[in-house]
Amino acid sequence: MKVIADLEVHSKYARAVSPSMNVPTIHEWALKKGIGLVGTGDFTHPMWLRELEANLEEAGNGVYRLRNSKVPTFAKATAGKQLPRPKNGPLFLLTSEVSCIYSHLGKGRRVHIMVYLPTFSTVKKFNEELTKRGANLFSDGRPIIGLTLAQVTEIALMVEPKAIIIPAHVWTPWFGFYGHMSGYDSLSEAFGDLEKYIPAVETGLSSDPAMNWRIAELERKRIVSFGDAHSPQKLGREATVFQTKKSQPKADRPLDEKFKISYQDVYDAIWNKTDSDWEIGYTIEFYPEEGKYHYTGHRNCKVVYSPNEARKMGLTCPVCGRTLTIGVMSRVEQLASQEITNDKLQITKDRFGTQWIRDEKEKHPPYITLVPLMEIISEALGIGVGSQGVLKAYELLVNTVGSEFKVLLETESKDLEKVTDARIVEGIMKNRSGDISIDPGYDGVFGKVKIWPSTVSATEEKNEAQMGLF
Repeated sequence: MKVIADLEVHSKYARAVSPSMNVPTIHEWALKKGIGLVGTGDFTHPMWLRELEANLEEAGNGVYRLRNSKVPTFAKATAGKQLPRPKNGPLFLLTSEVSCIYSHLGKGRRVHIMVYLPTFSTVKKFNEELTKRGANLFSDGRPIIGLTLAQVTEIALMVEPKAIIIPAHVWTPWFGFYGHMSGYDSLSEAFGDLEKYIPAVETGLSSDPAMNWRIAELERKRIVSFGDAHSPQKLGREATVFQTKKSQPKADRPLDEKFKISYQDVYDAIWNKTDSDWEIGYTIEFYPEEGKYHYTGHRNCKVVYSPNEARKMGLTCPVCGRTLTIGVMSRVEQLASQEITNDKLQITKDRFGTQWIRDEKEKHPPYITLVPLMEIISEALGIGVGSQGVLKAYELLVNTVGSEFKVLLETESKDLEKVTDARIVEGIMKNRSGDISIDPGYDGVFGKVKIWPSTVSATEEKNEAQMGLF
């Protein structure tokens, strides 16, 4: 069996987040997406924690489900019929992200780190310890605290020895662990002896696993990917798929109570425990070029450089003379110990036409890269991604087929054609095979994905919308 997980989520109490990011709505959209395990996000915020306790009940072993009284009804777009509550709807994991801002080794640091805990009691202990050390947890869903990464790790492990601590979107220039503005060059530099308690790093939207495979110290770590959703529609932009090992039930076996994933299963998979029944099967990636910090540049002056161009032209803006924002690709090259080119990757397609990428020696879980379904529909129909026409076509597809990931990955084109417009189906198939073009993002500007290179307006409108809710 497999469980698609998005464990980097923000609540309505976090800055620049949609007010619709409440527990029932997160549950509803996780169901639409096909996400089986979703993070609560922001458990450090007292008001959000109160809502989590009111809306969630234990499902056993460190995971939670929506209380019966809170489950919304879902209407099929075709006939207005109510869908029954799924027997095994999305489960929740208690997750949060904090922004550590402090000085270390003569440099100002601003780094986001995620913490996962199994119980509300350990969450409260963790929050109490942060408060004792001066953190204002009411300030933001992702609070700014003056503690070091090592101190946060130490606190988390003190309240729960099996706490999961993962640096978030590690290449983002300003708040990523490896970010050039305020990050580090190595995990040991930041965490010292506690580095051994960091099992994984999270790719962020502007990098993919292959870029992270180039970093020597990450040979010993897992690579995970999550969506960093600030609005319900952005859930699952990236995801990590946990699955039972080959000796266990087949991946397509329905999720039932006997094989329900637990906090311990997630812990074991992220730590790559050899004696566990669970492992990271693969990750689902946003096209890194679409991320808003992929290339080096200066948005105000419309200057954008690839890594090769940055090496030749330098890091000073030729228009205004200020320092350019160094893109993720250039930063990866600064820290990389090896080159990974396409000829060192195994690129294959499955029976549905989806392109899979593996490292040459298969030392890491593979990954696939996708454009979200709403963006495909938007470009296919030539209308804005936030329009009612896109939402109507989206609802029809997911309610008929089963979920967004099932539409994107596991449904034959002939079956999709029975449900939706032929151009949308064409876009889904081009998406699976990687037959798209992208203008890379830079300095806070999202990249522009084009499934059909001649189309422009819908993708441009999409990028303007995304700037508002990251």
